[in-house]
Amino acid sequence: MPSQDQTLPHTLTVTRTLRLKVKAEANDWLDGAAREVNLIWNWAAQVSEKAARPCTGDPKWLTGFDLNNLSSGASEFFDKIGADTIQRINGEYAQKRRIAKRYRLRWRTSSGPRRSLGWIPMKAESLKRKGRAVRFCGKTFRVFEPERLEGVKWKQGCFAQDAVGDWWLCLPIKVQIEESVPPLEKVGIDLGLKEVAVTSDGARCEKGRFYRGIEQKIAQAQRRGHRRQAKYLHRRAANRRKDALHKFSRQIVGQYQKIVVGDVSSLHLAKTRMAKSVLDAGWGMLKAFLQYIRPAGGAGGCRTGCSSPRILIGVGAPANPARI
Repeated sequence: MPSQDQTLPHTLTVTRTLRLKVKAEANDWLDGAAREVNLIWNWAAQVSEKAARPCTGDPKWLTGFDLNNLSSGASEFFDKIGADTIQRINGEYAQKRRIAKRYRLRWRTSSGPRRSLGWIPMKAESLKRKGRAVRFCGKTFRVFEPERLEGVKWKQGCFAQDAVGDWWLCLPIKVQIEESVPPLEKVGIDLGLKEVAVTSDGARCEKGRFYRGIEQKIAQAQRRGHRRQAKYLHRRAANRRKDALHKFSRQIVGQYQKIVVGDVSSLHLAKTRMAKSVLDAGWGMLKAFLQYIRPAGGAGGCRTGCSSPRILIGVGAPANPARI
């Protein structure tokens, strides 16, 4: 049977997450709804643990369907969330608990220094378009860049809160992309601290000092007790790091069919005196970008030992100790 011509581009369907910032006028409502979500989550944790380790009788591992039956009619006792959200919480809890293989997952706390960041799941049909805004549980939400919702069919998503306190609407959507074979065959990437990454062809991802550059400002904000300003600065450093690594990985994936990344362990080096510089470099983020961009941008896949066989991470590419 003749082999298919790999040089011809073809269309793929991939899932991407549409992330839109919610305007601050809805923060109070979302904070209240997040507290109700935490209450349902903690109830599911308590009921599941009691069923798995009963005082008498046989243990039972409750599924999301079992939790939905037990919580039937609970929506009338909540002011903001409805039955669809409760069912999503139950299903999410049962799935995470099954993956973790634990009797009970961690509690979600609504106050205190270790409070959980807000999270409000939803079904796809629970979120409706209303002009340039969206409507959920009887509440209208305005978002930035509403034009990105035009002609989009989303699946079940959520409202998520970041460390600063801002809320984001996260919606998984399916997009069509054209897959093609990159022009060059292979390249090796060496990771380091003087430069974040250097390819065997000479391309460099320069050290951006994403955190180091504003470290003094963060320290001053923390000493003055300006916690929110410090969180904004931390988010700025994270966004700068993400932007630089995403651009570099996109460039590499678009040029090479096979990518070999040096075997450098961020976890081990983070326990040394170089920990701050290692974490600021973002090696793990770069590897993750190479893995998730490749299936959507080229013919090859990504590999960390068990995935698609075109990006080799830590295989046959030892790091250069002189560059670290």
